[in-house]
Amino acid sequence: MSHTLGLRQAQKQKTRQALLDAALGLLEDQSLSSLGLREVTRAVGVAPTAFYRHFRSTADLGVALVEEALGSLHPMIRTIVSSAGDSDQRIERAVELIDRHVQTHPAHVRFIARERHGGVQSVREAIQGQLARFAEEVTDALAKDPVSEGWDDEDLLMLANLYVDQMLITASLFLDVLEAPEEQRHRVAQAATRRMRLISIGREHWLEG
Repeated sequence: MSHTLGLRQAQKQKTRQALLDAALGLLEDQSLSSLGLREVTRAVGVAPTAFYRHFRSTADLGVALVEEALGSLHPMIRTIVSSAGDSDQRIERAVELIDRHVQTHPAHVRFIARERHGGVQSVREAIQGQLARFAEEVTDALAKDPVSEGWDDEDLLMLANLYVDQMLITASLFLDVLEAPEEQRHRVAQAATRRMRLISIGREHWLEG
């Protein structure tokens, strides 16, 4: 009996993932608000009624895609902010990790970039929730840095949000040159590094103002 239940659960999870993968592929060329439920089920080869065993709506599916796209990034964010080395070395490491992530997961990055300000409220809120978590994690790491001595919590969170915003901007710019020559990608990396260094320089002198 338990073996049968296990097989059913595995098949259910397989179908759910197939729906997510199909939706992500279809969203390469359209927004979530224009995605039809039947498009997704047709791509997977299941009846439309099967969709509702996994998601309440395409918006619900979109929220699940947000979790898939951003939820797995928390370890990467922690790696970026806790890396050894000075500020410049951490920034270079961050840009490298972002570039690698975009090359590995371009569809997820494109989905977040499009839907962050898209027409589906629950998905926008899910994205903002994940970004808020990133900012909290970066804030915690910044607070442990001796450079942050004397900073209040509000200013640390503001700084963390600046870094998170730059990470998103950098990911979008790398996405734009995904198929471009390496030289063009290198220019994007250099510009991203300079922007983050500018934030770091401002951080060092913030309390002087």
